[in-house]
Amino acid sequence: MDWDELIPEDWRPELLMEEFNADDISDEDPRAQELLDKLMELWSKAPVVQALEGQRVKLPGFVVPLEMDAERIDQFLLVPYYGACIHVPPPPANQTVHVVMREGTAFPGHLFDTVWVTGTIRVERLSSQLGEAGYRMENASVVPYQ
Repeated sequence: MDWDELIPEDWRPELLMEEFNADDISDEDPRAQELLDKLMELWSKAPVVQALEGQRVKLPGFVVPLEMDAERIDQFLLVPYYGACIHVPPPPANQTVHVVMREGTAFPGHLFDTVWVTGTIRVERLSSQLGEAGYRMENASVVPYQ
């Protein structure tokens, strides 16, 4: 599966950037914070593709552990690009997947390992201090990306 398949075809966040004429806003411009606030709200409420519910999928991405000091990871966020969730803003909810490993297994990896994850996808939100996930992948297995 490709990350674009997690985004509804009619979702158009770039319209917000056009509304603010983002290319002409400097960091010091008061509109920059307003744009960031609206962007964060839009990202956290990003719509998902309901038709994916219950499908078995394989998706590549980067690991963001929910517990940073864990030696073995049984849950993590899967994100489409390096550095996501650590930098602001995090990816939209429809570009963040909460991965739950198979019962009794854990991933012996690290922050930002590049992996393939296979599991059953659910349309289910998770709110964490690292970001909003619009999907959950259950009974997941993880292998290094090659």
